[in-house]
Amino acid sequence: MPVALVVTTSPRLPGLLGPAGWRAVSAGRPLAAVPGAAGTAAALHAEGLEVTEVADLAAAAALPGDVVCLVPVGEPVGEVPVVAGAPEPAGARLLDVVTVMDRLRSPGGCPWDAEQTHASLRGYLLEEAHEAYDAIVDDDPVAMREELGDVLLQVVFHARVAAEADPGRRFDVDDVAGELVDKLVRRHPHVFGDAVGVGGRAMDVAQVEAGWDEIKKAEKQRRSPTEGVSRSQPAAAWGAALVRRAGRAGLPTPAPAELGAASPEDLGERLLAVVAAATARGWDAEDALREAVRRYAGELDAAAEERAGA
Repeated sequence: MPVALVVTTSPRLPGLLGPAGWRAVSAGRPLAAVPGAAGTAAALHAEGLEVTEVADLAAAAALPGDVVCLVPVGEPVGEVPVVAGAPEPAGARLLDVVTVMDRLRSPGGCPWDAEQTHASLRGYLLEEAHEAYDAIVDDDPVAMREELGDVLLQVVFHARVAAEADPGRRFDVDDVAGELVDKLVRRHPHVFGDAVGVGGRAMDVAQVEAGWDEIKKAEKQRRSPTEGVSRSQPAAAWGAALVRRAGRAGLPTPAPAELGAASPEDLGERLLAVVAAATARGWDAEDALREAVRRYAGELDAAAEERAGA
């Protein structure tokens, strides 16, 4: 008797079947499962359903009766009717990333991956982030997809290293994801809660940003706008972040220079000319700006402390 129906299953989510899948496997017809569906077969067997494990669809067709065969998503089945038994949610392949990383770090995996630490990996995180940034600037979707994957690898890698740490320092990828989800929900009360804007209307962007800052302030209990701003980022980005935070906090900001530039492109050319002039004198423009930003950060800390004590 040929296979009457194929039910697709997810190797990433063994045992998970949607309504159509459950109707198909619980209709009383003989069940078979090819090797890629072994996880779902085991789950069904644990629920009292008899499932015969077979090598392939041809072997399933040799069984008596109108057989319903479980196969993994994507496996060719010819002209046999198919029920999508386990529709995978968006993000299901993230489970594959975690599984592969677990294999690489486990005994018998990759010796290089197994010996890495947070310290040995930290440079790669910056490198991959810069490469992803370049792909975005170039508006190259193929490169973006690859480079964002490399950034994701670093996140999963660090989480896997942390899962092996001493109890007081241990966390895993689910802890990372859980904290992110909690933060996103908490910081978007206008989406996940009942927060509204002025006059009961939907919040505009400015109100959302102001609310975000207030929530972060309550969460972090920061004493100065400098806290939580990365000092390892380029000096121009560091300075811009401090100026924005100081402005929102009502603390002093550097007096703006006469810009004299007609466009961002013109500004870029002028800044490049400053770099060229500094280089001709043997000065490092990045170091000079970083030192100025460092002094400004100290001034902000002092101003914040003075205001807190007033």
